[in-house]
Amino acid sequence: MDNSVGATSESNDSTSTAGAFENRELILVSNREPYVHERDDEEIRVVKPEGGLTSALDPMMASTGGTWVAWASGDADDEVSDENGCVRVPPDSPSYELKRVFLTDEQVTNYYYGYSNKVLWPLCHSDTAKMEPKAQFWRHYRETNRQFAEAIREQTNPSNAVIWFQDYHFALAPRYVREASPDAFCMQFWHIPWPSWDVFQSCPQYDELLDGLLANDLLGFHLDQYCRNFLDCVSRTLDAEVDRENGRIRYDGRTIRVAAFPLGIDAAERNALAQSTEADEQWESLRESYPLPEDGRIAVGVDRLDYTKGIEQRLAALEHLWEWYPEHREQLTYVQKASESRSRIEEYQQVQTNVKKKIEQINDRFETENWQPVVYVDDYLPLSALAALYREADVCLVSSLRDGMNLVAKEYVASQVDEPGVLVLSELVGAHEELGESALTVHPNDTESFAATIQQALAMEPSERSTRMETMRQQVESNDIDAWKRNVLRQANKILEQKDEAATA
Repeated sequence: MDNSVGATSESNDSTSTAGAFENRELILVSNREPYVHERDDEEIRVVKPEGGLTSALDPMMASTGGTWVAWASGDADDEVSDENGCVRVPPDSPSYELKRVFLTDEQVTNYYYGYSNKVLWPLCHSDTAKMEPKAQFWRHYRETNRQFAEAIREQTNPSNAVIWFQDYHFALAPRYVREASPDAFCMQFWHIPWPSWDVFQSCPQYDELLDGLLANDLLGFHLDQYCRNFLDCVSRTLDAEVDRENGRIRYDGRTIRVAAFPLGIDAAERNALAQSTEADEQWESLRESYPLPEDGRIAVGVDRLDYTKGIEQRLAALEHLWEWYPEHREQLTYVQKASESRSRIEEYQQVQTNVKKKIEQINDRFETENWQPVVYVDDYLPLSALAALYREADVCLVSSLRDGMNLVAKEYVASQVDEPGVLVLSELVGAHEELGESALTVHPNDTESFAATIQQALAMEPSERSTRMETMRQQVESNDIDAWKRNVLRQANKILEQKDEAATA
């Protein structure tokens, strides 16, 4: 093992996820469900969310079997579920159980919009000024985590399962599972950054959150830096032995492994989509629907309307570009694909307002009879349309103020199948650790330098663009979503084997 905290070695081992845990059932736990049943007049339709982690893990569950436990978010979920809240999925070829957890509106308000996204989200993105640590948020977070733990126990004996929690919605659930089943095997992947101790300490429940997470046997983060931050928080808070070099914690009579597993994408799928006739058709449709240029250059940004994504900073840099580099007026069009996100939260509403207002200002200032500088797209786009947009973009701008990984950067790279473009990447995103040497690096808050870097991207020679993109493409393809799943499951199997050996010694 190398000297970096929690590092995992890559392997060419193509170990299948099917039968990964022999006699143990795989229980996957996430807030979002992989299939949603919604009422459409008199019909009930099945919606499968495109993209994201649910789409990536659904094929794995289909091959392994087991149970997926998730919040029942569809208005017809209860109608198609049995008396235990379960339904077999995928609908066309059922192979695993979807166990739905039904939450009240009050729970959704306080557990999801409240503690998860008004406390843990800003905390982990180091924006403590946006935290709202209200008592009712914490109370419902605890109760909902306990409800998920009970749902797991209703479905299976945790002692005979591998329970894999996804993300920050379930920091306490592993502890509740272990209290009832001390020999359960639990693991968790934390999909957002883990902050430094001085930031994490601003959360009043920091010790309870850490205790909950340390009920896992394996804890995964995107980067070594997040692992180091977590280990430091544990060392500062709990009576635990922390082995920073090997990423191990001895706590409450147990050993917990902390490791980095950088999340990837389905690079092959994205590449194939970008080359498909469907993408060609979608590009023509986009040009008919939006004022995209016949000639000239295109830059693109694809984001949820979230204050962590740095969209306003990006627009400020583009405005500076058109002001100080007037040769790009009528030559460069920026396309902002935006998706509404958590719009019940005031800060997210403000982002939407600010972004739209800034775009209007830029367009009013620079647009001409034949050219609109910023094209705003908030309509739903299928993956093939996104692939076409990535493919045609000369530059992709990723300017997050803090991001656990940011898969948009990787999606853009995988979609570069024609003349290669340039990735302009914030140094504050997790993907920068993998792609930073070949991307052009920016700090999103340095407006003038950001604008100059966009100018550099537009002026880059084709040979340099090609070299940089090929290096990034190899990285994205070799560290794809399948590699991520293999590495996590391989590490879990290793820990299970060690536990079994210790039990029989």
